[in-house]
Amino acid sequence: MQDKIPAIGLGTFRLQGRVVIDSVRAGLELGYRHIDTAQIYGNEADVGTAIAESGIARDELFVTTKVWTANLAGDRLIPSLQESLDKLRLQQVDLALIHWPSPRDEVPVAEYMAALLAAKRAGLARRIGISNFTLRHMGEAIDAVGAAEIATNQVEIHPYLQNRAVARFAREHGLHLTAYMPLAYGKVMKDPVIARIAAKHEATPAQVALAWSLQQGFAVIPSSTKRENLAANLLAARITLSEEEMAAIAALDANDRIANPEGIAPAWD
Repeated sequence: MQDKIPAIGLGTFRLQGRVVIDSVRAGLELGYRHIDTAQIYGNEADVGTAIAESGIARDELFVTTKVWTANLAGDRLIPSLQESLDKLRLQQVDLALIHWPSPRDEVPVAEYMAALLAAKRAGLARRIGISNFTLRHMGEAIDAVGAAEIATNQVEIHPYLQNRAVARFAREHGLHLTAYMPLAYGKVMKDPVIARIAAKHEATPAQVALAWSLQQGFAVIPSSTKRENLAANLLAARITLSEEEMAAIAALDANDRIANPEGIAPAWD
């Protein structure tokens, strides 16, 4: 049984059908043990198929899913999470996250965090957490269930969006962070600063960008449909960047946010 969130996981955002099945299957064969999905991705059943066909013991896997905004009301959250478990063919997920704060705060943070904690206590999830939460939403979540109950805040973090206010708040309150889109949808592969650092380490730019997040204590959940990239990403944990290299990447911050869905995204810090 995984005692903590694995540092490197496999993201499945935008992957559907055979594509996601093949990606998860290849990832599991290569050694990934953390698979991240969500209700809104529409691929929980396919992820469940890949997991079931892998033959890997359940207690070796760490599976995360995320509750969509339409299911945040107290009477909808637990039934929706049960639907997710049915699709995933699991009795329990290792981590259930609130995917986004309720748009326009129509459902109070305290209501859906209480429902999520009830889901944990009912055995539907081993851990619970949050995603895309601002400073205010993090504070309200802590007030609702306590910081110790929040396993992570999964947020967009990469060299061009470093989310420093959120990271600082998280450190101050003992909250773990998971970085999604850690490669900025491939932008890091074309960056000359990252390329120079990668050449020095005989690594790929993607590995360097992942190492940059890992060295800050973040978990990362990159995705890929290519087996060679999946394998290479796992090796990022072997890279140690110098203080100068970390600073050079830190200087790339441009508040360049990719995930900002209209009508859903909160007012960012």
